[in-house]
This record gives sequence, structure tokens and C-alpha cells, in this order.
Amino acid sequence: MNLQEDEFVNTDSEPDLNNSRPAFPKRAVITAGMPYGNKELHLGHIGGVFVHADTYARFMRDRIGKDNVIFVSGTDCYGSPILEYYRQLVQKGSFSGTVDEFVQFNHNRQKEVLQSYNIDINLFAASSFGRSSEIHREVSSEFIKRLYANGHLRKMTTSQFYDPDLGVFLNGRQVVGQCPIAGCSSERGYADECSLGHQYMPGDLINPKSTLTGKKPEMKDVTNWYFKLEDFHDLLVQWVEMLKSHPGSRNFVVKSIQEFLEPPVIYVKREQLDLLNIILNLLPEHTVRDEENKPSILLVFDNLEKREKACSLLSERSIRFRTGKTLVPFRLTGNIEWGVPAPSLEGLDGLTVWVWPESLWAPISFTMTYLEQQNRDKNTWKDWWCSDAAKVYQFIGEDNVYFYGPVEMAMFMGQQGKTPSAEAPEGELQLPELIVNNHILFLDKKASSSGEIKPPTAKELLEYYTAEQLRVHFLSLGLGIRSVGFQPKPLNPKANENDNDPVLKEGNLLANVLNRAVRSCFYSAQKYCGGRIPRGDISKEILNESAKTILEFERLISKFDFHLVMSLMDTYIRDVNKYWAKNMRVADDNNDAGLRFQVLVDTFHMVRTATVLMHPIAPEGTEMILEYLNLNKDFWSWDYIFQPIYAFMENPETHKLKYLEPRVDFFKKHPVQILQLKEGFENQSVNIVKG
Repeated sequence: MNLQEDEFVNTDSEPDLNNSRPAFPKRAVITAGMPYGNKELHLGHIGGVFVHADTYARFMRDRIGKDNVIFVSGTDCYGSPILEYYRQLVQKGSFSGTVDEFVQFNHNRQKEVLQSYNIDINLFAASSFGRSSEIHREVSSEFIKRLYANGHLRKMTTSQFYDPDLGVFLNGRQVVGQCPIAGCSSERGYADECSLGHQYMPGDLINPKSTLTGKKPEMKDVTNWYFKLEDFHDLLVQWVEMLKSHPGSRNFVVKSIQEFLEPPVIYVKREQLDLLNIILNLLPEHTVRDEENKPSILLVFDNLEKREKACSLLSERSIRFRTGKTLVPFRLTGNIEWGVPAPSLEGLDGLTVWVWPESLWAPISFTMTYLEQQNRDKNTWKDWWCSDAAKVYQFIGEDNVYFYGPVEMAMFMGQQGKTPSAEAPEGELQLPELIVNNHILFLDKKASSSGEIKPPTAKELLEYYTAEQLRVHFLSLGLGIRSVGFQPKPLNPKANENDNDPVLKEGNLLANVLNRAVRSCFYSAQKYCGGRIPRGDISKEILNESAKTILEFERLISKFDFHLVMSLMDTYIRDVNKYWAKNMRVADDNNDAGLRFQVLVDTFHMVRTATVLMHPIAPEGTEMILEYLNLNKDFWSWDYIFQPIYAFMENPETHKLKYLEPRVDFFKKHPVQILQLKEGFENQSVNIVKG
């Protein structure tokens, strides 16, 4: 086949196929947030991140070519949550191997689940073992050294929690308390971050307790390297302004990032006001905001140093307070053995890299690993990360906005040199695009594998639904707008027997509606056309509606409006069935061979359009359609998206479809659902007989 991009099928009233279409990069890297290596994948990993990332990666492969897209992620193997969970399991006798074996075990489970959901990832790597680990250590060392050489690191001595009974420093998850950030709804705070990702100095944690002994820990001084995040305030403000004008930016993400760009503040309850007034003049220069009907007054400082001094003065006088979100020095290194070795700088040896920063540049390491695996020079990673002809798309959950937002963007800017820019020059790390989803709730409550409400694992869901049913449902939820409840009927104790299953609404669009349209086309072609697609002029109305749907699909997915993509496809697929049912009924009633021929010509074009557009969303069923169409993979390419199906045949007059046996489904129901339908039918039959 030798098609050109401008060889479109032209009609008198055809939509404009070239103007006002979204632009796509020449190369794209897609990443999905890295799951911790302490457990298998849960609902949020698959439903909130990986399905969306995979759909976009698959679309981009069709849109710009599969060789121009790299989709990477991996197991986040390090960090105190993993070490602490491992320690607990060993203590209980639930696991007997090393911590390395523990994360490898979980990595393998995660990888299997991704495959079960048809997540077509180029590389699902790991940060602690394999070739990806070796490259990741090299990248981590160079990344930190470059930040140091550019003057963006600070050596700081801070107090770290220490359990005197055991004589050990406590890692992040071995200390629990209450988050000191005002307004935080987290159920628990850890050493220097809470479960919602708020950062604070360890000494600010309220009511700390050692998880090892249950006692209040002491504070001992330790020295680590910190990234001067607060120095990037003005550049981050510029970056946020650019975000606001980007069509794919989500308002809640911009708002969340802006909260961290506020000046340093302290909240003091009104009942503490008399004590505060006594020392108000002793505090560093500040302004007071006293808003009516607010439970606290606000002390606003123009830099972090002044706020920290004020915090010390308030603490010395036992005045209770909470701090607000702001940019604080971001810790790069730590003092636990389980981690990526940190480079030796200024004689500070034996440190490891804190898990959060190294997970932010891990996708660069994984890109290099993938390129090497493909027998390509791994140093060409810059063509993907440092070129304005390329784009990096990072799919994450809302809890991680702080890290992937201000922290990552500032550290990437810091790689440029001593005077970085918010608009990265060619050859320097470009700033990725963040696609952030809100929480996927379980039965309308926030689900957490470490909380009271235990969501089903991603693997468990496949006991009730097919991967494609779940994929289309997760995409339809609109997580880019708000947090949404996932309410599977089999797992909902409040569901009634006669209730419809909300999860199957979109799945039935595939298994019932699209499946029926495709089967009808094949069976009719076999019955009336000798197993061939009839060659004829497609109706102008069908051509135009299909082209409009293609253009709208492209526009919506470029903005990551996956729920609107699903709504668009719902309308189009149902219109395919309506067109077929209405016109084929007339043709059959009147034995009108000419009308039947035209309906087949038109419907095959609509099926072609629906199949290509649904390919990133429901790959298994659509690729089965391609198999039965007996065509090659050029069928998926958006270079030919407006072409009719005949363009993919060597000889349209002789091209034969693969024979479709009776009752073969392209989009399948889960065996459990088929059994339930059968039992329901049998019960209905029994009731009719009894009646």
C-alpha cells in the first residue's frame, strides 16, 4: 500500500481535516507513577493511572508511529514504607527471604497484573535490581552531582527521630503522628511527610510515636543534602502561568501547585492569642492576617528562615501552632542502608538517596534501559527528554502533585545550570506534561491499602469483569474532574439483586452494541457477498459524520478528556447500530438488494472508524476485528485515518474476510456474567412455567 497523508476521501461538505487540529510531538515518552514494591497493584494503580497512561500510549503509537513512542514505568523498590512493611512480615513469619527478594516477588506480581489488563508497556523496570538498577544508580549519581555543581544543593544538619530503647535512627514510616500542615485531612503523618504528601520538618510532627516500641522518640542531629527548592519560587510561578494557558491543564492541579507557592505562614488558634501577643514583637518581621470568623490568625513571613525562627520561639513558649504549605528545602539523601547510594560530596559519605527524588528521574533511567535493550545507543535518551520535538507525558494520582509538580520541575530546571529558565532550552531537560487524576473511590469512600477501607486488588477485579470492561469503565469515570466512586455490584453489600451493575454500562457498549454491529456486517457479507466487503461509494453523510467523530476524538484525547472520549464513542457506536437496524430492516422487508449493498458499504466504513478509534481503549477486541478483516497493521495508522477500508486491500475485488463462525464474539463477557445470565434465564423460565 502506498498512501499519502493528503489522500483523503473528499466530499462536498467534508469537515476541515487540516485546520485547528491539535499538534503532536515527533517523539513521546509516556510514564505512569511507580507503584511501591511492598505489595501487588490495587484499584488506584490500574483504574486511576495505568489504564489512562496505556490508552494514551496506544493512541500515540497509532497517531505518530510506534517507533516514536516509549512507555515506561517500574517498581519503586526503595523507601521506608517498603522496608517497614518487609520488617513486619518477617517478624510475623509471613516472609522469609531478603528485602531484595521481597521487592522482586512483588515486582513480578505487578508485572503479571499489568499484562492481564493489556497494559502494553515498553518496559516495566525496577529501581533495585536488573540492568535498570545499574543504569539508575549511574543516573542518580550524575543528576545529584550536576545539581551540586550548579549550586542548587545545601548541606543541612537537622534533627532526626531516634528510638533510644533500640538505639536506632527511625526511617520515615517508623514514626507516626499528626500532620502539622493546617487543614490537612490525612489520617497519619510520618517523619517528614504525611500520607497526603505534605512536607514538613521532622520536629514539626505532632505527637510522634515510634512504631517499633510505641514510645515517643528522641531527636538526634544528622547531616544530609537538600535541594534548594525555595530558590525556584519565581521560576515555578512562571511555569504555572504557562500551565494555565495549556489546553490539557486541569484546574485542580494548577490550584494545588499554587498552594505550595504561597509565602511561609503560621496558623495560631484564637485561644492562643493572649500568649501570642506577649511575644509578638520578638518574632521576625511578618504581617498578621486576622480574618473574621476564621478559627486562626495568620502570621505571614517573606522567607522560610524567618518562619522557622518564629516556629522555634512559639515552641519554646508552648504556643500551639500549625504551618501552611510553602516551598521548603527538599531532602535528597537519607541515612538508611536500603536505597540508591548517594555520591560522595564534601566528604559526606555513606548516604543513600531518598526514595522520592530518585523516583522522579527513574523514568529517564528506564528510557535508557529500554533503548539499550533495543540495541540502540542509550545516550540517545536526550532525543526523548531534552528536545522540543519530543514530549514527556506523566500520568499520576493527585496525592503526588507536590513531587511531580514543583519538586520535579524545579530539579529539572536545576539541571540547566546556575541561572535556569522556566522554558528549557533545546538540549536541556524539557518540563514534562502532568496528567493528574483525582482519587478513584471504593464505594464512595477513599480507599487505601493501608487504611480501614480495603479496596479490591486489581487482580481480584478480574474475577468478576474482563479487562476491557474495566478499562472502558475506568476511562469513563471522569477522574480528571473529580474523585469518583467505583461501585462494582458483586462487591457492594448495599446492592440489590435487581440493580444494574454500574461497571458494566460501558462494557455493554462493547459486548452488546459494537459486537452486534461488527457481527452483523460479517455475517451479511458472508451471506450476500461471498465473504467479501462490497466495494462502493460511501454515503456523504456517513463520511462526514465519521470524519467529524475522528476530529473530535483527536481533540478530546489531546486534552486527556477520556470520559468525553467515551461519551463520544458511545454516541457514535450506537448510531452505527441504529443506522444498520433502520435501513437493513427496510432492505429485508422489500428484498432491496441495492439498499442492502449500500447499508453494508456504509456500515463497514463506520465499523472501520469505530474500530480504529477504540483500538487504544479496547485493544483485544479491536485487534480481533482486524484479524477477521484480514488486513495489515497499517489499518491503525492515523496517517490514513480518513481512508475507506478498501485502501488497505491489495485487491478490493478479491479480498476475502476471515470466516466468522456463528456466535463468535469480538468483545466478550466474563464467564461469571454469562453464568449469571444463564441462571437468570432459567429462573425466569421456571417462573413462567409455574405461572
